[in-house]
Amino acid sequence: MRHQFLLASVGAITLTGSAFAADLTPPPPPPVPVFTWTGPYLGGQVGYAWATGANNVSGVDPYTGVAFASSIGQTPSGVIGGANVGYNYEIPQWSWFSSSGVVIGLEGTVDGTGLTNTGTLAFPDRTSLTAQTTATVQGSIRGRLGIAWDRLLIYGTGGVAFGGFDTQYNYDGSGATIGKTHLAPFFGTSSFSNTRVGWTVGGGIQYAITNAWSVRVEYRYTDWGRINETLFGGTVFPTVFPTFGFFGDRHVQQNQVQVGFDYRFDLLPPPPVVAKY
Repeated sequence: MRHQFLLASVGAITLTGSAFAADLTPPPPPPVPVFTWTGPYLGGQVGYAWATGANNVSGVDPYTGVAFASSIGQTPSGVIGGANVGYNYEIPQWSWFSSSGVVIGLEGTVDGTGLTNTGTLAFPDRTSLTAQTTATVQGSIRGRLGIAWDRLLIYGTGGVAFGGFDTQYNYDGSGATIGKTHLAPFFGTSSFSNTRVGWTVGGGIQYAITNAWSVRVEYRYTDWGRINETLFGGTVFPTVFPTFGFFGDRHVQQNQVQVGFDYRFDLLPPPPVVAKY
């Protein structure tokens, strides 16, 4: 009996020690949150843009009466930068790869630009026509569609574009000369402000540095269509120069490359906390 009591005591001590050791085992670390592109975001971008449309000008030289057609300036270019806001939704484990997802979204941007170009058209009678074109504010509302491999997103984008353009034409007749005869000088100025609606398309690569912050590189091509302008149109000295009139025409197109950053707001509720006793 004494032997049985000793064995029971050893068993009790062993069970108590095992339970105590179990209590000292640290809890497992919390699961790492799964990254997702889903959610609204706000960010900014800066880059460089260049236009491809020239200022085509046609009309009649007011001194010689000779018709002409030419172009002024070719590639307005400059810095472009602004802000963006949008929303992404990720459909996980899509397409051929189980580790990738499809991201669809909608984004709006607004940019201020420094695009400007000045060109001068010289006439044989020593007069000239100068055109200065400036792109002011631009914006877009675009859809986005891409493939995400965890924190890496490759996407295409396209939608509606808005743009403001200012152009000023100055005619300088101060040096008007035909042969050896100096003619009476006069000057003309026409200014235009146009707001255009067109389309834009492009693509980019975006990488999430953290669950909230991401960086991107993007290229877009934008087409705002054609702008037609009547310069002076006989309104400057119509009695003396009744044939005086120039007409401007240009196809406004633009390429842009920008880098940007975004902050995504996580609206998903946190996982519930389960208490253990």
